[in-house]
Amino acid sequence: MASAAPAVSAEPSKKEIRLVIAASSAGTVFEWYDFFIYGTLAALIGQAFFPAGNETLQLLLVWAGFAVGFGFRPLGAILFGFLGDRLGRKYTFLVTVTLMGIATAGVGLIPSAASIGIAAPIIVISLRILQGLALGGEYGGAAIYVAEHAPPEKRGFYTSFIQASVVGGFVLSIAVVLACRFLIPPEEFAAWGWRVPFLLSIVLLFISLWMRLKLNESPVFKAMKEAGETSANPFAESFRYPGNKKRIFVALFGITGVLTTIWYTAFFSGLSFLRGPMRVDELTVELILFTAGFVSMAFFVAVGWWSDRVGRKKPIMIGALAALVLLFPIFWGMGSLANPGLARAAAENPVIVAGPECTTDPFAELFGREQSECGRLLETLTSSGVRYSVESADGLGLSVGGEAVPVTAEWLADGTALRDGVQAALGERGFDFSRQSPPFINIIGIFALLLVSSMLSALTYGSVAALLSEMFPPKIRYSSMSIPYHIGAGYLGGFLPLIAGFIVARTGDIYAGIWYTWAIVAFGVIVAWWGIPGGPPRDFDENG
Repeated sequence: MASAAPAVSAEPSKKEIRLVIAASSAGTVFEWYDFFIYGTLAALIGQAFFPAGNETLQLLLVWAGFAVGFGFRPLGAILFGFLGDRLGRKYTFLVTVTLMGIATAGVGLIPSAASIGIAAPIIVISLRILQGLALGGEYGGAAIYVAEHAPPEKRGFYTSFIQASVVGGFVLSIAVVLACRFLIPPEEFAAWGWRVPFLLSIVLLFISLWMRLKLNESPVFKAMKEAGETSANPFAESFRYPGNKKRIFVALFGITGVLTTIWYTAFFSGLSFLRGPMRVDELTVELILFTAGFVSMAFFVAVGWWSDRVGRKKPIMIGALAALVLLFPIFWGMGSLANPGLARAAAENPVIVAGPECTTDPFAELFGREQSECGRLLETLTSSGVRYSVESADGLGLSVGGEAVPVTAEWLADGTALRDGVQAALGERGFDFSRQSPPFINIIGIFALLLVSSMLSALTYGSVAALLSEMFPPKIRYSSMSIPYHIGAGYLGGFLPLIAGFIVARTGDIYAGIWYTWAIVAFGVIVAWWGIPGGPPRDFDENG
C-alpha cells in the first residue's frame, strides 16, 4: 500500500525554486563553514586551548573536541526534527543557523588556556556542543525543504546543491583562512589572527537570516497542516511507523555510514595527513585542498542529476565499492608525492625499535599514567611520520637500515629533546623532516588523487538528500531522516579523525587509520545492497 504525500495546493514557480535552492544552500554553506573552521585550524586551536606535552596528545585532544560536537548532532536531530515535523521546516532551520553562528563566533572570543587555564577548553567544548545541536537540525531541514519544493523528476538535481554546499562550507573555511594568512603576518596570525575566521561567522549569520526570512514554508508541510495530518510525536512515531525501523537501519549504515566516512577521509584525513606526517607546507596544503574542494562541488551536482535518471542506488554502490579498492592507493600515492624523501628513506632504511613494553599510550599524560621509554620513542616516530617495526628485547634500541642509533639519556629527558634527537639521527640517514614544498608536478599529482577521492565522496553523497526524503513518510520525514543521518555522521564520521588518529598512534603506521573507513564502508555496502530501493526514483512508498 502506498502512502501519498498530501496534495499541494500550488506548485512553486521557477523563481521560488531558485530562491529556495539559493537560500537553503547558502545557509548550509555558512553552517558547515562554522563547523569546519574548527578542523581547518586544528593545529592553532590545539596550541591555544589544548596545550599538551607532546604533539600526538595535543592533536588527539583537538580531534576529541571536534568529535564532541558531532556527538551531540543526534540530540539536535531529535530536538529540531521534532520541531520541524510539528511547527514547520522554515522556522526550525532559522533557529539552527542562529544558534550555530553565535556558538562559532564565541570560540573566537575565548581567552587562551595560558590566560584562564582549564576554563578555556571547557568553554570550547561547551560551544562545540551547541554547534553540534544546531547542525543536527540544519541538514534535515535544508534537505527536506528543497526536496519538498522540487518536482519528482528533478529532485536529485535540486537537492544535490545541498550536498555540494557541505563541501562548500569546507572550501569557504579554507578560503577564509588563506585570505587571513595573506593579510596577517604569520606570527600575528598564530597569536591572534586565527580568531578572525570565527568572528566572521556573525557576518555570515546575518546574510543567512536575511536570505532565509524571504522563504515561504514548504508546500508539503503546509498541505499537511491544513489537512490536520501532522504528527503529534514524530520522534516516537519514527520508530513505530510500519517498516520504518528497517529504513532507519539502512539510512544509518547503508547510506550515512558509507558517505560520511568516505567524506571525512577524503577531506579531513587528507588535510591532516598532508599537514601532519607528510610535513607539507601549510599554505600549499590549504591551496591544494581549496582547489580540489571547489572543483569537486560540481561532481556532487552531476551525481544528483545522474541519479534522477538511473536511480539513487547505483551511484552509491559504485562509489562505495570503488572506495574499498582505491582508498589505500590514493593515500599511498599522496605520501609518495608529498614527501618523496621520507618515503624513499623509509623504503631504503627500515626503522626497527626494540625494547620492553613497546606499546604506545597516547592518553597517558592526560590520565597521569607513566608512558614507557619505548612507548615514548614510538610516539615520536609516529608524530614524525616515520613507519617502523617493533621487536621484543630487554633493553631499548633503535636501528635504521641495520645501523644502531644510540638513544641517549639526554634524549629521554623530555619530549622535545627526544623528538629533536631522533629526527637529527634519522636526518643523517636520508629522512627529511623539513617543511615540504613539493615540485609542481607532484602538486598536480596530489590534486588529482584528491579529486579521485572527491569523486568517491560525490558518488556516495550527491543523491542522498533526495533518497532520504523519498524513504520516509512526509509527516515524520524531518525526524525519521535526521536521526539516522546524524547518528551516522555524528559518530561514525565525526569520530573518524579521533579514531583514525588513535589507530595510527597505536600502530605507528601512518596509513593504518584508513582501515576504520574501510571497515565501515565494507559493512555499509552489504546493507546498501540489501536495503536501498532499486530502480527509478519515486516518492515515499510503504513497501519501498
